[in-house]
Amino acid sequence: MDWIRLTKSGKDLTGLKGRLIEVTEEELKKHNTKDDCWICIRGFVYNVTPYMEYHPGGEDELMRAAGSDGTDLFDQVHRWVNYESMLKECLVGRMAVKPALPKDYHEEKKVLNGMLPKSQVADTLAKEGCSSPSYDWFQTDSSVTIVIYTKQKDINLDSVIVDHQDDSFRAEILIKDYSYIIHVELSHEIEEDFSVRVVENVGKIEIVLKKKENASWKRLGHPLENHNSLILKKDTGLYYRKCRLISKEGVTHDTKLFCLMLPPSTHLQVPVGQHVYLKLTITGTEIVKPYTPVSDSLLSEFKEPVLLNNKYIYFLIKIYPAGLFTPELDQLQIGDFVSVSNPEGSFKISQFQELEDLFLLAAGTGFTPMVKILNYALTNIPSLRKVKLMFFNKTEDDIIWRSQLEKLAFKDKRFDVEFVLSAPTSEWNGKWGHISPALLSEFLKRSSDKSKVLICGPTPFTEQGIRIPQLINEERVTGVSPTSVPHELMGVYVDPQWLLASKKRGNQV
Repeated sequence: MDWIRLTKSGKDLTGLKGRLIEVTEEELKKHNTKDDCWICIRGFVYNVTPYMEYHPGGEDELMRAAGSDGTDLFDQVHRWVNYESMLKECLVGRMAVKPALPKDYHEEKKVLNGMLPKSQVADTLAKEGCSSPSYDWFQTDSSVTIVIYTKQKDINLDSVIVDHQDDSFRAEILIKDYSYIIHVELSHEIEEDFSVRVVENVGKIEIVLKKKENASWKRLGHPLENHNSLILKKDTGLYYRKCRLISKEGVTHDTKLFCLMLPPSTHLQVPVGQHVYLKLTITGTEIVKPYTPVSDSLLSEFKEPVLLNNKYIYFLIKIYPAGLFTPELDQLQIGDFVSVSNPEGSFKISQFQELEDLFLLAAGTGFTPMVKILNYALTNIPSLRKVKLMFFNKTEDDIIWRSQLEKLAFKDKRFDVEFVLSAPTSEWNGKWGHISPALLSEFLKRSSDKSKVLICGPTPFTEQGIRIPQLINEERVTGVSPTSVPHELMGVYVDPQWLLASKKRGNQV
């Protein structure tokens, strides 16, 4: 908030008195000291000198990218941070050297129909023995069908993300670690709703658009950014759509269940174990936080909605009264909008095939990634013999969905749950303490080699957990979307550089 106040003060933070310039590589290299530090991120150059003392990671971390392109370093540490908004008053200008577009980028016949140029995919899927994706389109009097040929057999509806915003149509197909993108400005208007169908055994995707007028289209549209390209998923950037708040209800004294509705012009299904980013504008600055979607309940026949165009996303979110993001989220009224990103995360549910024993270790809202994993395991794994959840909380009042978990354990004998409290009352008869070898020795007894252990919670909990002897050197240990825990929970650790910088500004910490 101190930084936001400074950016609103009218002070010249670039040193250029409002001018934007083109920056050569030679010029960028000159600004490489703490008193004069420029950094390039995705082709834009920022003077981060005034931001030095506010950076939570400290000055030394920023200096690693001083006078150079810091895009890769930025993505490694916190790709989700909305730097464009946070640093907009520090913008110096663009890099003078721009990456060249493919020669056929504006040649419609090649771009809008046909295969990708071989040079673009030779070093990507080819190494993995996969063919390059392609697409085509055809029409009837009332519809336009876009057909995408992925040539992959593991494509499903989770792999397809489609957005139609204004005249822009964007489809992103997730293929291993890559994204194949179709992005055009449509030549004619279409209705909001559309359908998506996947033929899994051949990896074919059909997206059927409804025409507003029964006119013949001579072309699909004009190519936009990254159209007909196959790029690493980590390089695609976060793509958002506005979702409407439908409901919010209390679950514990400080945790609420939020229900957001996707636009009718969006197809998005978040894969099990992955997370999305929620974005709000707070005091004129865009703030982004990661959260893992959950089911609306653990007890509704314990099955995911079967509607192919499921439009609702649920989040269990802890409200921190002194936080920046969650109080604003809590103040939203029904009907207000929240921006939701594409899914992120490396967790693959396919590793659960033939699983017999599943052990879940969760602390606080680290329980949220476990909800859909638990749901999937009990519903879709025929070989499953047992699922055990050890759920760590501070007090009884902090336990999320306690009654539902107990009812589920009663209803399905394969499931067992143990609650562990770190600050119990004298009336508590259950287990207490922190994650430790003593607590886990009995819990982790296995009846099969086909087992997995998943752990999620605040960083200290997860780091301590994976050092426990029972878990070391086991492939069964999987961190479920580490960033899926709200980052406000990670305030247990205070960076010494931030502490010193805060003291310089006269703040009490």
